[in-house]
Amino acid sequence: MGLVSQDALNQLQALIDQGLPFILSSLSFSSFSIFFSHPFFLFFFSFFLLNCFFLMMLVEGEPLQRTFQNVHQGCVTETLMRFLKAREWNATKAHKMIVDCLSWRVQNEIDNILSKPIIPTDLYRGIRDSQLIGLSGYSREGLPVFAIGVGLSTFDKASVHYYVQSHIQINEYRDRVILPSASKKHGRPITTCVKVLDMTGLKLSALNQIKLLTIISSIDDLNYPEKTNTYYIVNAPYIFSACWKVVKPLLQERTRRKMQVLPGCGRDELLKIMDCMSLPHFCRKEGSGSSRHSENGNENCYSLDHPFHQELYNYIKEQSRIHEAVEPIKQGSFHVDFPKPPAEEAEIVKTLESELQKFKISNGNGVED
Repeated sequence: MGLVSQDALNQLQALIDQGLPFILSSLSFSSFSIFFSHPFFLFFFSFFLLNCFFLMMLVEGEPLQRTFQNVHQGCVTETLMRFLKAREWNATKAHKMIVDCLSWRVQNEIDNILSKPIIPTDLYRGIRDSQLIGLSGYSREGLPVFAIGVGLSTFDKASVHYYVQSHIQINEYRDRVILPSASKKHGRPITTCVKVLDMTGLKLSALNQIKLLTIISSIDDLNYPEKTNTYYIVNAPYIFSACWKVVKPLLQERTRRKMQVLPGCGRDELLKIMDCMSLPHFCRKEGSGSSRHSENGNENCYSLDHPFHQELYNYIKEQSRIHEAVEPIKQGSFHVDFPKPPAEEAEIVKTLESELQKFKISNGNGVED
């Protein structure tokens, strides 16, 4: 660590000694040494922290502070860095992003979403069979590995609100249960995950799902920024490859660096970062795909019978029983305000829709490739 870095750390530490305990004393400064190599970084980062400090002082004991605790889960440093990174190190924009995120959580009662089970069970099973996502294991670095069946997810068993509720519940369970547990096990903060996206079965009909996928993506971008370390794309058909060519240039550089398109099912490449037991079921052999029904429930991480989904659903039902004395369980979806997609994302969606329409026309107005 150079002279400038050490001086920056000393100055930032001095802010704590001068009475900024609420947020600053929670920070682990040693983890930031590489970020202080530029003399201007201290100014921007200190400005950001001070804004957060004054925000929290103003709402001490109020909903924003409580929901912020659910967001950072004791990893304040890493949380602030995620928002800074999501706004290209612009402190003012990062500060606004945090305020907007916390306000969204309070207004939509996100802190209570893990006590709102989707019932009856048959309805939830239908959602799990049509919104393909699950935890297959952990990387060798301790990061959770989430598998997502992009191509075979049909989103046709329930309303949009149920699918959004389910998605947010998985996000919150990841952030409040899975990641803190992984951090405790490894003795260091683990705040991100790895995602393996299976494109098996991707067809032109994906055009019908863009609206829902845009809603989910916008929620993640605005309220769960920088939670994914790397996206591994496997089993990519020609239609994906063609769309990727036009979408890739529209992505920010930091997003492009996260995306890795692997050959075939990606087994050999993924085994470099995880063991065989953590591989998603569709990566264990070539041509296996992300079938929703052919695998045993204990192997298919999409299935409601998989240990991850059993633990998640049981956790939600238990939290519901705890809250039931205060508020009886209500049947029906948990409605969340849908955010307006960021300009960059809206442009990507527009380009993707255009490209898929071209395919639809060139393939005989509906014949799927």
